[in-house]
Amino acid sequence: MYRTGIGYDIHKLIEGRDLVIGGIKITHEKGLLGHSDADVLIHALIDAMLGALALDDIGTLFPDTDPKYKDIDSTVLLKHVISLIREKGYSIVNIDSNIIAQAPKMMPYIPKMKDVLAKILEISPDDLSIKAKTKEKMDAVGQKLAIEANAVVLLKKSE
Repeated sequence: MYRTGIGYDIHKLIEGRDLVIGGIKITHEKGLLGHSDADVLIHALIDAMLGALALDDIGTLFPDTDPKYKDIDSTVLLKHVISLIREKGYSIVNIDSNIIAQAPKMMPYIPKMKDVLAKILEISPDDLSIKAKTKEKMDAVGQKLAIEANAVVLLKKSE
């Protein structure tokens, strides 16, 4: 049996925060505003996985009202969701994702993101697609006010 899920996240860019996307720190003058480290890619991945399992979303599972998640590394949250996938008897077949940012350019960071995330997800980097897109200077992302990400995951029931 197969199950699919989609995920989406967006965070505002602000000064005074590190920019963390895909589990790695990216050199930029601004970072993303959020209760955790605000890693938009990991948050989209988490929501896609939770959706595929028909579970609650990231905000319900890891509420921003809980101080234990303040500034937490999103890879910790991702590892917890991977354990939920295993507990339910599923494994990841593949993931397709997009990071949408006008700046900074994401392409130079994607190979490292794939390495970091594939290890956590326990999949081959060949089964993880991360693409970089812009908004062609339109809307909040295009005006360099925010960064967003989306993801689709395919899970397979273990036999």
